[in-house]
Amino acid sequence: MENIDTKEFEVPETIFSRDIETRVIQVIIVQCLEKLEGVSLIGGNLIDTLFGREVEKVKGIFVEQDSKNHMVKVKVEIQVVYGVSIPEKSEQVQNKVVEEITRLTGLHVASVHVVVKGLTPPKPVKEEEMYPASLLVDEEETDEFTRA
Repeated sequence: MENIDTKEFEVPETIFSRDIETRVIQVIIVQCLEKLEGVSLIGGNLIDTLFGREVEKVKGIFVEQDSKNHMVKVKVEIQVVYGVSIPEKSEQVQNKVVEEITRLTGLHVASVHVVVKGLTPPKPVKEEEMYPASLLVDEEETDEFTRA
């Protein structure tokens, strides 16, 4: 048998890399917050909203990426509905953000810093929700107080 030079068959190692834009991670976080009740993101700039401009940075979401270690650090500024437990809601936000970013990007989330910037009033309760239907009287059905 002949001796074959193995140098001819050596292939350089392939390097795989992926870059995920900060904007993508911000959108993932926005979607997480939309799924949770009692939490909202700090609002955007009024002028950008009026003119329908896309802004590069989502207000209230800050992402720091470490490409070398494939991890991210996140800071989220939120508002919580008055009456909701802030520690419980913060923990819920943190867990959901970690779960979704890891699932969708494969990146390790090193930290999620939740900053509660304000409280929003609870949603107004509709009359139908306050009283059972059996207690509500239709105004057209009663003529008790009409003059003859």
